[in-house]
Amino acid sequence: MRIGILTLPLHTNYGGILQAYALQTVLERMGHEASVITTPNKAELPVWKWPYSYPKRMIRKYILGKDEPVFFESYYNRVYPIVSQYTLQFINKYIHCFEVGKLLDLKEKDFDAFVVGSDQVWRPMYYPTRIENAYLDFAKDWDVKRMAYAASFGTSEWEYTAWQTRNCRKLIRKFDAIGVREESAVGLCHKFYGVNAGHVLDPTMLLNVQDYIDLVERADVPRSKGKLLCYILDETESTTDLISRLAGETGLIPFRGNSRAEDWSAPLAERIQPPVEQWLRGFMDAELVVTDSFHACVFSILFHKPFIVVGNKERGLARIKSLLKIFGLEKCLYENQELGMTNLNWELVEEKLYEWRRKSFSLISKL
Repeated sequence: MRIGILTLPLHTNYGGILQAYALQTVLERMGHEASVITTPNKAELPVWKWPYSYPKRMIRKYILGKDEPVFFESYYNRVYPIVSQYTLQFINKYIHCFEVGKLLDLKEKDFDAFVVGSDQVWRPMYYPTRIENAYLDFAKDWDVKRMAYAASFGTSEWEYTAWQTRNCRKLIRKFDAIGVREESAVGLCHKFYGVNAGHVLDPTMLLNVQDYIDLVERADVPRSKGKLLCYILDETESTTDLISRLAGETGLIPFRGNSRAEDWSAPLAERIQPPVEQWLRGFMDAELVVTDSFHACVFSILFHKPFIVVGNKERGLARIKSLLKIFGLEKCLYENQELGMTNLNWELVEEKLYEWRRKSFSLISKL
């Protein structure tokens, strides 16, 4: 079966890239022909927005002192290929992309089925166009199979407008199977859409840890420069203090798992994101991980590495709490300045992982 995977754009985010790679790999191992649907990664500002956006940006930059480019789109289009040069190498090598100018360019004959997910593909603030696109509105009259696999709202709060809710309710009822990534999403689907959704694993957890080790070994990346892996997406004074505290208490040398890719004020050389395989190597070498990232928690679990996760409400805390609950690792969440991460039972974690993989594969097999 020819399957089109619809997910968030593949940029420099390691988790976003690897979840697409994992879902594609799983579908291909089941005998399907899977492709990730992509559109050109180019920033454009509609002409009608110029009179509003440019004056506003000038005020922010020259009066309020914000370090943000006025001509953001031009800057992004020039800088992005440099910042993402290594992550793009992984995407081009391992992910089978089906590129179209826009989703409306897709034709019914292109695919026999669509799988929406994973990641926060159902969170309006993260979806690049109309959120209805993430419910296959462009294919609403097509004779194709439709599945959501580990689709995520990212939060336990409902962020849709009444109009979006009505539109998406009609579209989701056309789906043949619905799997969501968080426990809270099961309730949201029932409350706002009137549909039953299954709770499944993020696709990165459907592959074995050896699959990721193989990627690292094929790339022959160098050993990490420390034993305390720090993968922080939103650096704050609190996270910096936590890392210093952990380094002092454990004697482990901290090392970064990412660049300052999203920091527009950083020098370009400091924004270039390291290779995906180097990021994976960090989990192999680490003795402890500190992060505010959902997928860093996932890979800490897969590699059996003790970890501490700092709650990041803006990026979505429900998904992290749901993940920790599945594996009985709630004590790994850093709250109230307490470090509760000790003596993790990896044998029990593997038992739960086996059970959840069986449950998750049973949904995918409905294609």
